[in-house]
Amino acid sequence: MLETIRWAHNPMKKKAALGSATTLFSRDEILAAKKFHSSFPQYCPTPLCSLPCLAQQLGVAGIYIKDESCRFGLNAFKVLGGAYAIARYMAERLQRNINELSFAELASPHTKEKLGEITFVTTTDGNHGRGVAWTARQLGQKAVVYMPKGSSLYRLQAIRQEGAQAYITDLNYDDTVRFAADVARRYGWVVVQDTAWEGYQEIPAWIMQGYGTLAAEALEQLNTLNIAKPSHIFVQAGVGSLAGAVQGYFTDCFGQERPVMTIVEAAKADCFYQSVLAGDGHPHAVGGGMETIMAGLACGEPNILGWRILRDYGDFFAACPDWIAANGMRILGNPCGADPRIISGESGAVTLGLLHHLLTGENTQEIRSELGLNHQSVLLLFSTEGNTDPECYRNIVWHGECAAATCEHDTNFGNEMAGN
Repeated sequence: MLETIRWAHNPMKKKAALGSATTLFSRDEILAAKKFHSSFPQYCPTPLCSLPCLAQQLGVAGIYIKDESCRFGLNAFKVLGGAYAIARYMAERLQRNINELSFAELASPHTKEKLGEITFVTTTDGNHGRGVAWTARQLGQKAVVYMPKGSSLYRLQAIRQEGAQAYITDLNYDDTVRFAADVARRYGWVVVQDTAWEGYQEIPAWIMQGYGTLAAEALEQLNTLNIAKPSHIFVQAGVGSLAGAVQGYFTDCFGQERPVMTIVEAAKADCFYQSVLAGDGHPHAVGGGMETIMAGLACGEPNILGWRILRDYGDFFAACPDWIAANGMRILGNPCGADPRIISGESGAVTLGLLHHLLTGENTQEIRSELGLNHQSVLLLFSTEGNTDPECYRNIVWHGECAAATCEHDTNFGNEMAGN
């Protein structure tokens, strides 16, 4: 039997005024991060790809994919957060405002002389750790990276090639985060983690602000196409840092007229979905091995900053099995008509896979209606990574791994609709 998609409407969403949660991810804060990123010599906005042929086939007005495989040559968006958090930390140590600092000044021998040697430590499934390692090397500092059990050896090697010490543990992601934090306390290292917990929120907030750069770029790119805003956004959630940043930015920009936001998780790591089902306003963790091809989303404990803003302003939450992500990868890699080809990894393609199923699957009319998906819909999605593990990518796209066609079809949706 084909594993189902589980779907929930958010019963806790605020109905009126915006809260303080959006302040961290306001236009001003996000544009400050974008200004810093633009000082990198490698900076260039990643493409916003229009898929008009697919949109026509699916019966919507437009589908736009932000292709993060081009980001700083690192094949994923994650470097935006790690780089900005490291920069903010160094600015604090220098007692300087980040708006006054450029990449070149932070990378200068003068800065290294003032601050000395700093070791940044993090936990990663691959992309975030590589971004932290790359940034530390660019700024003349050190990085130590821990990865959970089952992590890709290819991704481990990619991190080591950036000059970091990197290791795969025998722990799951969330336990590896705790392990790395313990090691950092022991040696006086600086934790750069997008998982926020009580007593550790400043650096995760900076990371989330850094992620906001891709949201700001996407809106600017849509505006150049004479699109004031998307009607709908589908965005991935692991710990919820990216999703929270995107939600916060678009909420600050558009208030009650903001796009309808759907937060998409891996079914085996559905902590936000489970938290919404609980409906008590608190984040709820899921445990276990969280085996999924979506390595970047295999996180069982919500970032509390991300949770608060998604709880208050997110619209829908979906927990997707692996076949949804795999189908998204195949669709993007083998486009309709003259649509551009997008090489999207497992975590990057799940949103397109979900959208395709919503618009073509059997018995999805009720959910389409709940979302307000119709021929006027303009959809923004984020392909958060390229083929960061080429062998895994080929197994899925070439050899049919995780193909829905190999399973018996059912309605493919769970019936849990919290708040209805």
